[in-house]
Amino acid sequence: MLIPKKVKHRKWHKGRIYGTSYSKNNLDFGSYGLKALQNGWVSSRQIEAARRAVTRFLHKGGKVWIRIFPDKPVTLHGNESPMGGGKGNVDHYVAVVKPGMILFEMDGVDRSVAQEALRLASHKLSVTTKFMSKDI
Repeated sequence: MLIPKKVKHRKWHKGRIYGTSYSKNNLDFGSYGLKALQNGWVSSRQIEAARRAVTRFLHKGGKVWIRIFPDKPVTLHGNESPMGGGKGNVDHYVAVVKPGMILFEMDGVDRSVAQEALRLASHKLSVTTKFMSKDI
């Protein structure tokens, strides 16, 4: 799974996700991509599951780029801990996704194969996505 090697601050505020993505919103590496249509958090487990689904479908053909990285720590408390106990420990890491952001890119395969592989990947993610290509 993807986790950062080092973070400047161990625990972050939750934050709010506003607006659309200004960066990572174009196909820069491959010919086909998976674009987010809504905002949310995508965990490192979901990214890894989507990557495995794509690479298993491709059978060592084509190239895949992961355009997001989970660098935001999420903390969790125990179930029966009382209020005032402080912030919980870091449990996992998530990537903050905004609408319009490209999550995965792919090249080296034809359109129908890429579309099916990215469809399988989209089922593993917690945000709604759509298939993109450079030729359209």
